[in-house]
Parts: sequence; C-alpha cells; structure tokens
Amino acid sequence: MNSRKNVLVTLGFVLSVSFIAAALVAWLVSCHDSKTSFDLVNAVCCEVIEQEPGTEKIISAALKEYTEGNPDGVLKEDVLSLLGYHVSDFSDVPRRQIAFFAAVGWLPGLLLFFFTFLYRNRMENRRIRDLAEYLEQVNSGKALILSASGEDDFSKLEDEIYKTVTFLYQTKEQAVQAKNDFAENLSNIAHQIKTPITAISLASQRIRQEFSHSALEQIEKQLSRLTYLEESLLILSRLDAGTLLLQKDKTDVFTLLVLAADNLQELFSKSGTSIEIPEQGEMVVLADMDWTMEAIMNLMKNCIEHDKGGTVRCSYTQNPLYTEILIWDNGSGFAKEDLPHIFERFYRGKNAGEGGIGIGLALAKEIIERQNGTIRAKNRPEGGAFFEIRFYSH
Repeated sequence: MNSRKNVLVTLGFVLSVSFIAAALVAWLVSCHDSKTSFDLVNAVCCEVIEQEPGTEKIISAALKEYTEGNPDGVLKEDVLSLLGYHVSDFSDVPRRQIAFFAAVGWLPGLLLFFFTFLYRNRMENRRIRDLAEYLEQVNSGKALILSASGEDDFSKLEDEIYKTVTFLYQTKEQAVQAKNDFAENLSNIAHQIKTPITAISLASQRIRQEFSHSALEQIEKQLSRLTYLEESLLILSRLDAGTLLLQKDKTDVFTLLVLAADNLQELFSKSGTSIEIPEQGEMVVLADMDWTMEAIMNLMKNCIEHDKGGTVRCSYTQNPLYTEILIWDNGSGFAKEDLPHIFERFYRGKNAGEGGIGIGLALAKEIIERQNGTIRAKNRPEGGAFFEIRFYSH
C-alpha cells in the first residue's frame, strides 16, 4: 500500500467521523434550542397568568394557534406542560424531520466508515499475503529482491524481513563456501599425506630387501613431514573453530625475533644460512609470545628455503599507529604469478623448497591477523622475498 492509498484511507476515516459528528451535533443543538425556547415561553406564560389570571384563555388560544395543541384546562406551575405542550412544539423543525436529518447524517457516515474499514483491512491483508508469498519464494529458493511498496505500517516489517533474508542468503553462501573449502582442504590433505606414505612404503620395501641407512633416513624424514602436517592441520582447525585462544601480553619485538631464530638454529646450520637481527631499542607489541613466534618462524623458514647459504635479515620500527617487523632474504624471491596466492592454504609456488606442504605461510597469516595485525609479501627490487608485518596499536 503506497502513500497515496494511505492518504485515501485516512481521508475516508476523517470524512466518516465528520459526518457522524456533524449529525450528532446538529441533533444536540436542535434539542438544546427547543428546550431553551420551551423554558422561555413557559416562564413568560407563568408570569403573565400570575399577574393577570384572566389572560389564561388568551394565552392558551395563542399557543394553540401556533402549535395546534389542545390544553386540558389545568393550571399548574409548569403551565405549558399542563396545557399539553412539549419541547418539540417550540422547535422550527419537527421531531420527525430532526430524526430524518440525523439519520441522513449517521447513515452515510457509518457506511463510509464501514467501507473505509473494509478497504483498509483488504489492503492490509494484501500486504500480508504479498509478504507471505515472498517468504514462500525464499523457502523455495526463487526469491527476488523485495521492492519497497511505500511508507505504511508494514514498511518496517518489510525492511526487517528483507534484512533477515539477505543475511540468511549471505550465511548460506558462506556455509556453502566453507563446505567447498573443507572439501578442497580434505583433497589437499589426502594429496599431501599420500606423498610421505608412498615414500615410507618404498623405503620399507628397500629395508626388506637389504638393510639401508638411507632408507631409514627417508622414513624418518617422511614421518617428520607427517607429524608437521598433523600439527599444522590441528592448529588451523582450532583457528577456524575459534578454539585457539591467543593470550595478548606485552612482548618485546627483539626478544620475539631472537627466540624464533634460536628455535631454527639447527635448520640454519644445515642450510648454511645466517641470520641478522639488529637490536634497535625496546619496542613492545600486544601479542601471544608463543604463537607469534611460531608465525615468524614460518616466515624465516620460507626465507631459508629461497636463500640457502645466504643471509636472512630482520628489522623493526615503531610509530604511534603500528609496530612494523620486516623479514627478507637475497634469494630468488617469488614468481610473479605466485604472489596473489602466497598465503593460501596448501599453495606451493614455483620456487617452493622440496618437502614443503604449503601450510606455514597460511598459518602465519591467520595468527598475525587474529592479533590486530597484517602481513604482506612481495619481492625486493634487488631480489629476494620480503615480508612486512604490522601490529596496530588500536
């Protein structure tokens, strides 16, 4: 029901009430006028008869001539009533005519009110039916955009229904996307697990044929990959479910970087890679020490893979808005087509190191972003991978 229909309905109610009120007022005014006239004439007659008792016949005759009444001859204080006159006898409009005019006023008013009520009720039922049909279309998956039908009592309900339906559609799309992501993740997990299992199977066959230290080393290496894969998947699943609680405490940036590097000393030694962490004064961020260190370790591992035998460098600065941590190497860097997908789960770029499973950078991104931070990857103009981390103060 649009605003024009609203105006018509309101006008109908106003007119109907006006007709009824006008008829009622006219009837009351007429009754009051008759009573006033009656009281006035009655007072005059009483005073005249009291002063001149012989004038009773003259007054009676005059009143009969005016009203065509028949006095019964009894004289009391209420002379006109005793003479057979009534209030309506002194009204210019007869009582039947007054009743007729009152009915003429009441009847159109009542009819107009009745039809206006029916019209409004019909419009409301139509609006309810339209909204019900829209919800039925939503349930059947055929709903279109709910167009506004004007301003009325149902407008807010219509608006809330549209918001709710939009939210439900978005939730449905997110659920479908999450389901698709889950299926894709399962496929990737199966593919990642298949490789070490195949390697272990081949190594065990070699052991059966002849004892080999290299076969044992291969088994240990693949078991290590499976263990890392299992741990990473558990962490990612806890992040997705929101059950991984990050304790945000004041953490010194230099200490964070040094502890991450210390945990990778064996890897640095095996690859012949060094690390430089300059001490640039005390700078504190609000972050979970253990999990943030895990994220930084994954970034350092990536730099080691791309620059074996080189140097991994770190730097950090702070301003009123954020604390920035930079980690880079002098290796081959990222392939241009890989940059948009660097932080996707199970994505392995062209220059990825042997044995990687594509979880480390995705895990680092999840941990940092859940602590009011951002992470960005790019290539340095001089060559090499470059990671930029920012922890915002607010």
